[in-house]
Amino acid sequence: MADPVVTDRLTKYYGDNRVVNGLSFRIPEGSVYALLGRNGAGKTTTIRMLLGLVQPDFGTARLLGEEPLTMSRETREKIAWVGEGHPLYRWMSVRDAMRFAKPFYTTWNQDLVDRVLDHFKLPLKKRLFRLSNGQRAQVSLALAVAPEPQLMILDDPTIGLDTVVRRDFLESMIQIIQQEGRTILFSSHILSDVDRVADRIGIIVDGVLRVDCSSEHFRNSVRRIVVELSEPVPSEPAFPSLAAWRQSGTRLELVVVGGVEARREYVESLLPVNYEELELGLEDAFVEYTRGSLGDVSVFTREPVHV
Repeated sequence: MADPVVTDRLTKYYGDNRVVNGLSFRIPEGSVYALLGRNGAGKTTTIRMLLGLVQPDFGTARLLGEEPLTMSRETREKIAWVGEGHPLYRWMSVRDAMRFAKPFYTTWNQDLVDRVLDHFKLPLKKRLFRLSNGQRAQVSLALAVAPEPQLMILDDPTIGLDTVVRRDFLESMIQIIQQEGRTILFSSHILSDVDRVADRIGIIVDGVLRVDCSSEHFRNSVRRIVVELSEPVPSEPAFPSLAAWRQSGTRLELVVVGGVEARREYVESLLPVNYEELELGLEDAFVEYTRGSLGDVSVFTREPVHV
C-alpha cells in the first residue's frame, strides 16, 4: 500500500505572505508522525490543506492515495480529524453526540466507542458543556475512532489539558488507533508528549520543512557547545552546521546541527581554554534549533523514511 500521507511542494499564500513553502514529506503506514513548529510556522494551515479545508496555491497532497478536494466519500470515511479545542455541540449529551455522529458513516464500531467511553468513565447522560476540557477531548477521541479510520489527523489535541489527563489521552489514543496498521499525524506544542509517542517528527520553520526524521535522530544531531576562551571572538562564527550562537565575555555558546568535523575544526581554531559538548533533550533541541535559524541546516536533520 502507498504511504497514507504524501505531499509534494505544498505551498500556500495569504496575500503576499507565503505561510507554507514547498512542503514535501510522506508518512509511512502505521507510524505516528508529529508536526512541530512555533506559533505561525504553518502547521495548522498544512493540516487544513490536507483535510481539503484550504486549497493550496501550488503543489499537491494525497491522503490514502487521493487528493483532498476530489476525495471519494469511501476514502473520506477512512480519515478522522480531531481539531484544537474539540469542537462539539456542547448542548448535547455524550449519548446525543454519539447518535448525531453515527449516521454520517457507513461503518461504526459501537463496541469500540463503548470501550473508550467506559475506559474514561464518561457519563452518557451528561451534557458536554458540563464536562471538563479533558473529558470533551475524550469524547472527541471516542467519536473519531468509531468509524475505525485508517488515518487520524489531530491538530494540537491535548492543548489545555492537565498533565495526567494529557498523558492518559495520548496513551489511549496510541493504543486504540495504532492497531491494525493505522496511521497518526498530529501537531503539538508539548514536546514531552511528542518524545514519548512519535516515531518521526517534522519541524516547520517559517513555512519550510527543515526537519523530517525520527526524534532520536534529531536529538542526536543537535548539540550545544560551551567554549571558554582567553578573549572574546571578534566576529560572528561562520560554518555550515551552525544554527545559533551567543557570547558573554569570554564564554561562547554554539548550537550546531551535525557537521562534526566542521565544528571541531572551528572550536580548535579558537584555541579554547576549555570546552564541552552537551546533549539536548527534544524540547531544548527544538527551542535552540527554531530560535536560531541562521541558515538552512535542514540537510543535517533529514533522513530517509525507511531506515
